[in-house]
Amino acid sequence: IDTQVKIRGYRIELGEIEHAILENDGIKEAVVVVQEKPPATRRLVAFLVPKDGAVDISALKANLKQKLPEYMVPAVFMELEAMPMLPSGKIDRRALESHEVAETSGKSEYVAPGSEKEKILAEIWQQVLGLEKIGVNDNFFELGGDSILSIQVISRARQQGLNISPMQMFQYQTISQLAAVVTDAPIIEAEQGLVTGSAPLTPIQHWFFDQPLEHRHHWNQSLLLEVNENLDPEHLKKVSRALLEHHDVLRLQFTSKDGRWQQTFGDVPEEAPFHFIDLSQMNPDEQKQKIEQECARFQASFDLQSGPLIRVVYFNTGALPHRLLLVIHHLAVDGVSWRILLEDIQVAYQQSAAGREIQLPPKSTSYKQWAQKLQEYANSEKMNTEIAYWSDIADKELPIITPDFPDGKNPEKLAQGIAHSLNEQETEALLKDVPTVYKTEINDILLTALTRAFARWNGRRSLLIKMEGHGREDIFENVDISRTVGWFTSLYPVYLNLEGVYAEGDSIKTVKEQLRGIPNNGIGYGILRYLSTDESVRQKLTGLDQAAITFNYLGQFDQVLPEGSVFKPAKENKGPERNPDDRRVNVISFTCAVTGNKLNVSVSYSSDLFKAETISRLSDAFMEELRALIDHCKSPQAGGFTASDFKLANLDNKKLDNVLNQLKKNKRKK
Repeated sequence: IDTQVKIRGYRIELGEIEHAILENDGIKEAVVVVQEKPPATRRLVAFLVPKDGAVDISALKANLKQKLPEYMVPAVFMELEAMPMLPSGKIDRRALESHEVAETSGKSEYVAPGSEKEKILAEIWQQVLGLEKIGVNDNFFELGGDSILSIQVISRARQQGLNISPMQMFQYQTISQLAAVVTDAPIIEAEQGLVTGSAPLTPIQHWFFDQPLEHRHHWNQSLLLEVNENLDPEHLKKVSRALLEHHDVLRLQFTSKDGRWQQTFGDVPEEAPFHFIDLSQMNPDEQKQKIEQECARFQASFDLQSGPLIRVVYFNTGALPHRLLLVIHHLAVDGVSWRILLEDIQVAYQQSAAGREIQLPPKSTSYKQWAQKLQEYANSEKMNTEIAYWSDIADKELPIITPDFPDGKNPEKLAQGIAHSLNEQETEALLKDVPTVYKTEINDILLTALTRAFARWNGRRSLLIKMEGHGREDIFENVDISRTVGWFTSLYPVYLNLEGVYAEGDSIKTVKEQLRGIPNNGIGYGILRYLSTDESVRQKLTGLDQAAITFNYLGQFDQVLPEGSVFKPAKENKGPERNPDDRRVNVISFTCAVTGNKLNVSVSYSSDLFKAETISRLSDAFMEELRALIDHCKSPQAGGFTASDFKLANLDNKKLDNVLNQLKKNKRKK
């Protein structure tokens, strides 16, 4: 009773943990205490007195994970020569509770980087994840990393002369493991000068030109930022020109001939796409109105035939903060690209302001070369092996979503949105605690919640989703696109089925396995659908484009504009990114992103198709299911492996459960 504590909703007996530790050879004494760690979180800390020599903490922790649930494994292990004692002869637990220990990520004992490679990787992880201190045994994904952030790690490592593949980031999830396999970055043949000439359309570009849009020039992504220091317009003009020279895709031009669209990389125009607007003589209300008017004007200002596809607009408001508008046509940018561009803008401005020539990091493989390689890959043997997978989805009886108003329209101007957020504690649990329980990624949990919510909303336990992925898959040798700006998004159908599956844990494992069964994270669907020379294959997959629900997890943006950055999102309306009269390309869309340390969920729909209460029922159910899954993953009963965790064993989930149950029986007999 004296050593019973409660952490994150779990009631824990500290003596049970101490007993499990003492079962390991080489440990003389062990005491586990709870330490308060700002901000308002508690963690288990284990103090050890070794018998002889140092304790192998990694081996100890691995052993404890076999005996105890994840939430009972201490976050920190610390060796002492002797335990502090009270005059009565008892161990002074209060002294241990206040004993200073090395600050770590909270997922493992801190072990400092030793080799040069470990030091480089630790510094990169700290920058990308926004953490002050990361040890070599900390797990990238348990720290909140995801596939999008891993691309940033790969890019920064290459700039430091280290070569990491996306597959290695998932296979070797700690710095010590990764440092042992990374090699010196090979020389990738990437054109460092201006890329010009024509290139084939990529699958996502084909998809765009297939949409019945009347105002294709007005289909953008944009950022309106507050600028917390005075910037020199002349330096910003130089930065704008440097971006055009370095990122060739920003100079794309598109023309249509006989109904077929073509893209060409143009030259750098004489005038940089920079605009300076002085609002210093206006009052705040006038400034707000003028900013929003100008934003709307620049959003509609592109000409696909002549380019360029970027606008940089600096608003001088007199008193800080000023405003900076960045608008790029979606044909030339995606979520990963924005991370590259924002970093380049800040680096280039600093160089120009210091009187130095702007010199951005070396280019990676060009978007032109990527498009050419996709075209070649479309009819390869590797692609042919995926035809059966995508055809099988096309043959299924797919669930139908009937709007409240079947004859309604779906224009941009009638788009409505519903916003939800997890709080900071729930978001931290989703990013850092939940993934360890079933060895999942964040999309596994989000899509499990969506499928379960859909079953409550629609009555069907199967769901077809139009999924958006980052599309930067590792499918080619000697290709590096870690610093390549462009629209790489992969758009592909995902069929999820929870027939006969009701428990939270079983739902997570089922959805996880269905997602792991998608070849190459879905990039092959668009390649076959738009680039294959086999007309029958293209026709077979056409119907899958019509999935009513679109899902997109954009990743974590707090690391892109961290606290203290010169930029932060502005409050003014940045103008419509799409022409209000054009048709929306989605019926119902779920967009998730982590900003402000919270998972923010936006659900959009047309008010001419659905009643607000209809979509509210779906979005509310999604948040309820998501919170239920997070709570489930905190429970002692949660946890387990799935078949994809043991790929070489060639088992499905049912066979794996039988094997694990048999192992448990054998262990109890011993």
